[in-house]
Amino acid sequence: MTAEKTAELTGHGNPIFTLELSQKPGILFTGGNDKGLVEWSLKTNSFIKVMFPVNASVYAIHCPAGYPLMVVGLRSGQVLVFDFIQQKIIKSLNHHQKPIFDIKSINHKKELLIASEDGTVSIWSLDTLENLHSIKVSADTVRCIAISPDEKQVAFGCRDNQVKVYDLEDYTLVKTLHGHTMSVFSLAYSTDGAFLLSGGRDAQVKIWDTVTYQLTKTIPAHLFAVNHILFHPTQPYFATASMDKSIKIWGADDFKLYKIISREKGYPCHPLSINKLAWNGDQLLSVSDDKNVMIWNITF
Repeated sequence: MTAEKTAELTGHGNPIFTLELSQKPGILFTGGNDKGLVEWSLKTNSFIKVMFPVNASVYAIHCPAGYPLMVVGLRSGQVLVFDFIQQKIIKSLNHHQKPIFDIKSINHKKELLIASEDGTVSIWSLDTLENLHSIKVSADTVRCIAISPDEKQVAFGCRDNQVKVYDLEDYTLVKTLHGHTMSVFSLAYSTDGAFLLSGGRDAQVKIWDTVTYQLTKTIPAHLFAVNHILFHPTQPYFATASMDKSIKIWGADDFKLYKIISREKGYPCHPLSINKLAWNGDQLLSVSDDKNVMIWNITF
């Protein structure tokens, strides 16, 4: 496996916390501790424009499949809904009073899930943008959301070190997973749905069997917090990003380490915490506290 940095996108003036590929191929959105949400071209690896100003840090961006919308979660608790056709913010969802850490959608139910520091996850209709209900997941922050490939279950990672798994039919609690010794920062279901992976501030990646939700393996993955776990859409690999300034690529079937992308390994990588990843085919995109977006060509 080889990794080659092909581009670096500069322009943010502050740390970048999140990124999201647009529904339109070749377009990337980034947000962070800046005054705006930024659009980039992945065809020319260049800045396009600031989509709209924001009055607080952007922690989450989500572009739901099948909708001309982008949903943006802010540190203030506000959630902005931007319409690509109208080219404007069409609604502000003012439900949460505390930071929004993750946003995901359930395609078959046409629902939007928003996770907040207030310990709740609010559920919204993608068609009407009305609040349907809210579930109290934790007494503390809900940091991340993962939806199973068959959209039957959803997992929430919490600051109280727990992972809560819910049934998506009626939002009843299926299982509480105990294993991490610090906050859970990232969750990802394997593409075949057989495993749920969790990454925490304890620098560990834990692998849970999704039939029984028993812990099958613990990987001491990084030196510091695991900020993000992301499976490749078609290849049997997943990538992890860490506060330790490294990206690692692992086998999805054997959970072995295949690649470390870091300055220590001689790569022109981020010198600060790597916060989030995105796969664009075999390109791996990373954003960091160093204010930059890096694009890596991965050859398997």
